Amino acid sequence: MKRLTLVTGGALIALATSAPAVAQEAEEERAQRTTVQPYIELNQIGVVTLSPDEDGVTYTQAAAGVDATVTGRNTGGSVSIRYEYNKAWDGDVADSDTVSGVARGYASIIPQALTVEAGALAARTRVDGNGGATLNALNGEDSESRIYSAYAGPTLNTRAGDVAIAAQYQVGYTRVESPDALITAPGAEPVDVFDDSLSQRASVHVGTSPGEPLPIGLGVGAGWQQEDISNLDQRVRDAHIRGDVTVPVSDTVALVGGVGYEDVEVSSRDVLLDAGGQPVIGDDGRFVTDKSQPRRIAFEADGLIWDVGVVWKPSSRTAFEGHYGRRYDSDTYYGSFAWAPNSRSSVNVSVYDAIAGFGGQLNTALANLPTEFNVSRNALTGDVGGCVASVEGSQCLTGALGSVRSSVFRSRGVSGSYTTSIGRMTAGVGAGYDRRKFLAAEGTVLAAANGVTDEAYYASLFLSGDIGQRASFNTNAYATLLQSGFDLQGDVLALGASASYSRSLTDSLSVRAAVALDHIDSDLELEDFTTASGLLGLRYGF
Repeated sequence: MKRLTLVTGGALIALATSAPAVAQEAEEERAQRTTVQPYIELNQIGVVTLSPDEDGVTYTQAAAGVDATVTGRNTGGSVSIRYEYNKAWDGDVADSDTVSGVARGYASIIPQALTVEAGALAARTRVDGNGGATLNALNGEDSESRIYSAYAGPTLNTRAGDVAIAAQYQVGYTRVESPDALITAPGAEPVDVFDDSLSQRASVHVGTSPGEPLPIGLGVGAGWQQEDISNLDQRVRDAHIRGDVTVPVSDTVALVGGVGYEDVEVSSRDVLLDAGGQPVIGDDGRFVTDKSQPRRIAFEADGLIWDVGVVWKPSSRTAFEGHYGRRYDSDTYYGSFAWAPNSRSSVNVSVYDAIAGFGGQLNTALANLPTEFNVSRNALTGDVGGCVASVEGSQCLTGALGSVRSSVFRSRGVSGSYTTSIGRMTAGVGAGYDRRKFLAAEGTVLAAANGVTDEAYYASLFLSGDIGQRASFNTNAYATLLQSGFDLQGDVLALGASASYSRSLTDSLSVRAAVALDHIDSDLELEDFTTASGLLGLRYGF
């Protein structure tokens, strides 16, 4: 189990392949412990619009939440959940309330054999007219959307002599609340915002390690995954079977490879048409599915798959693997690198390639989180966001939230981060790139999305620490750029920075202050949007 910090920032989240565990021996030696930290807050927030027009609004915010971590021999997990209510002192701005949080945990039903794990996320995002989503929504924004996602399932790891047996099943659900308004370019098609989906995956693998009993390791495995998306009954179905081999080259290097068969299919139905032949749009702003229509194939690939690669593990603090092969009727690349040069620093890089919908990708990102973490929230809005980082490993959640379009896509990209502790301070930087090529059936209302590519670039930076015995500070900055391939949609650049200060008045009561500056430069709007925010409040911890 890794100890992580969820860093604030508005970066687009990238789906990352889990980095190999680093310093696992130290993790296993941790004593069993449980920490539960409930709290309540009362804050006064001011938001000033600097451009295009000068305006301001103030809020009184009441919030309650709990941060908890459980680490035991057969159980483990962390949860951070927060509810807040914002009262706007402006008749033109509506009051709002928000539930946000992240959780991940496991329980061993049969120690070292059968484990059940689960995870969940509640987040608030700002949605732009090209479908791009960022985690820097302001209170009362019409383009605000709420995202909820959860997954659960059992994992089996056992042995039959020299043969290791592993099996897993996961089921997940994701829902996106449609924004009240989206500003789109004149003449542009409306964005079909993702509604909800049910995703499932199952896998089984049996194999031997090098030297047990053969000089090389041999294995065979099979997997199946499916995501059913409510928008136009879209469906992703992927099944495969393959064999693999591990050939040691030295004590620290091994060559790996695999070959097998895979069948992938993406399909959907078309939209219901009215008497005039126009698409019917429901009360939620999404296309209404014509259930009488047969399924249309958006993408299919079946046949031989293969990949070759190298694994390098010179120590418990360093692990690298890289793979190249053939999948989805094209070249594929994936891999990861994890390096902890000392007990206070870590570097992590991940390269990924997958076909999924918005919900399936977010469920996978949740499953890749560790079970022990701390959550750092935006000091002004209370929202979770940004990258996950710690000495033992790091990962960004922002690429999985990069676009809320309903269309299925092939996502390829890279995510990297560096974190370090300097005395009583912690610093880190995360960056990544995510490329989504959308897949849609010809002859349907989504046909215009087929083959269109969106590219997202993101970066975040943070520095936090203690000031003396009773005070602490946190600073962070972020930048995201979404370049949409859809006609008339344009680019959206989001920049921002914030700083907060907290000082304990008693063992339970502390005073808090924070400032932030956010900027949106969108081709969809005539003018840029810049805001400055400030907070002053009290927090009581139980």
